[in-house]
Amino acid sequence: MRGYRQIVRITAVALLALVVASCTATFRNHGYMPSDEELDLILVGVDTRESLEGSIGAPGTSGLLTGTAWYFVQSRFRHFAYNAPEEIERQVLAISFNDRGVVENVEQFGLEDGRVIVLSRRVTESNIKGITFIKQLFGSFGQVDVSNLL
Repeated sequence: MRGYRQIVRITAVALLALVVASCTATFRNHGYMPSDEELDLILVGVDTRESLEGSIGAPGTSGLLTGTAWYFVQSRFRHFAYNAPEEIERQVLAISFNDRGVVENVEQFGLEDGRVIVLSRRVTESNIKGITFIKQLFGSFGQVDVSNLL
């Protein structure tokens, strides 16, 4: 009888620990975003695609290469208990190039209250090429099925 009570107590403590651990949110990052220190080294009007490949790297599967721009995308997801994962943050870095492959614009976008906001901008022109692409990226905010990403 005494051994039975001890097993029940150990089982109850283990179940309680499992319940407490399952109620803790976990976070997962997807994509790649160069650090602020790396971005500060980019010289608009001087750096080229080739020089950026050596310093920050080209966008891989987490970004997009187009003829005139590179896009780096980073998202953060919160996993909590039995709820579906929720995207809580998304950042996009857009680096556009001129016809000679020289950096024209460097812009970083974030999302606040469902609206695209500019986090930083170093441009030689008034606006980045392909702004509709960035709107499309942020338009899918919260509608991403994480199972497709994994």
